[in-house]
Order: sequence, then C-alpha cells, then structure tokens
Amino acid sequence: MEGANKKFDLLVLGIILLIIMGINVALLATGHMNFDAAGIGLMISATLTIAIFSFLYQDNALFKFAEHLFVGAAAAYMFHMFWYDVMQREVINTLFLPPAGTSRNYWVIIPTVLGILLLGRIFKRTEVLSRIAFAFVVGFGAGQTIPNNIAGWILEQIGPTITPLFAGGSLNFDGLIILLGVLAVLIYFFFSIEHKGFIGGVSKIGIYFLMISFGASFGYTVMARMSLLIGRIGFLFKDWIPLIN
Repeated sequence: MEGANKKFDLLVLGIILLIIMGINVALLATGHMNFDAAGIGLMISATLTIAIFSFLYQDNALFKFAEHLFVGAAAAYMFHMFWYDVMQREVINTLFLPPAGTSRNYWVIIPTVLGILLLGRIFKRTEVLSRIAFAFVVGFGAGQTIPNNIAGWILEQIGPTITPLFAGGSLNFDGLIILLGVLAVLIYFFFSIEHKGFIGGVSKIGIYFLMISFGASFGYTVMARMSLLIGRIGFLFKDWIPLIN
C-alpha cells in the first residue's frame, strides 16, 4: 500500500513538472517570454513558487528541493552580507586599509577579539573562552533591550492611560476605553483576590479585552500572509502567465 502511494505521489509530481514545462514552452513559442536571462529567471521563479505551493498536496520531494534551495541561498546571502559589510568594511578596511586621510581605528580590535572567542565553542578545550564573549553579548543585549522595552511598552501604555477623560468640555471615549481596558486586564491578572462578585465581573471584562487584542493581532498576521499569497498568485498569473492585465 505504501509503495502504491509513493508511486502515485511521484506520478502527481511528474504531471506538475510536465505542466510547468509545457506552459514555459508555450510562452516561449508565442513570444510572451524571451529565452534570455530575464525569461529564464521568470521560469525558475514560477517553478519554485509552484514547488512551494505543492506542500498543499503533501510534503514531497519537489517542496523539499525548493525549501533546501531557499535555505541555502539565504545562508549564502547572509554570509555574503556578513563578509562584505562586517568583516571587510568594519574590520579589514578599518584596521589595515583605512580610507585616505583617516587613521586606523584600533577600537575595532575589541569586538573582533570577542567575535573570535565565540568560535571557541567549536572545540571542547577552548569552549570556556566563548563564555566571555557570550557574557558580554547577553549583558549588552539586556542593557540595551530592557530600557527600550520599558520605553516602548510600559511608558507608551501609561501615556494613553492617563489621558484626560474630559477635553474641551466633551468626554474622551478613546481614553475612557483604554483606561477601562488597562484596569480590567490588570485586575484579571491580580490573583491575590478571588475573582468573585465585582472583581470577577471586572476580570471577565479584562478577558474580553484580551481576546479582542489577540484577535486583532491574529487578524493582522493573517492579513499579512494573505497579502503575500496574493502577491505570489499575481506573479503567476500576471508576470508568468499573462492572464491578468
């Protein structure tokens, strides 16, 4: 049974590849696509897009090929950016090939040494040296992230919460809703008092605010993913197959 399913899956993948090849040949024959660098790139992009979409059928060899190709290309691109933007420009050029009229910046040696120490984790005997660099990275990251999070989350939330409820003789409904939502959510997470009576009612309102917030976040995520899907569908039926003007 498993062998039959495998043969059927290979048959489906073969049909998909034949359809893609047939469409490319038809586009080349009708002049909608030229056999040049742009046309070949278009064919490869369309093939890889359909290969990723083939996961909707099931996990298959075509999808795995496209996935591994994407990961490899991304890793190569990141290494390229790391080498030219960090190693060459920030380290080699700064220490050994400074621009005309500028002096060498020897402070670059400190982060360079810390970066080299991170490679100590490759070998068991030098693993302890990498802890020095990791300690610096974690400490610096915490010192930089904590103030930013406080300013971006706590202080930004306090500002709208303490907005005057009456401005210009009228009630500020937005400020009132924000104030009630913040207080209700805080009471919901206040577990020192049993959630009964008035406290229970307010905490239930806090649940509603939380669900609205989570729903809005989820909806925003789905909307972003849908925009990516629409972009890929538009690429297939507009740039590759000219069915949409």
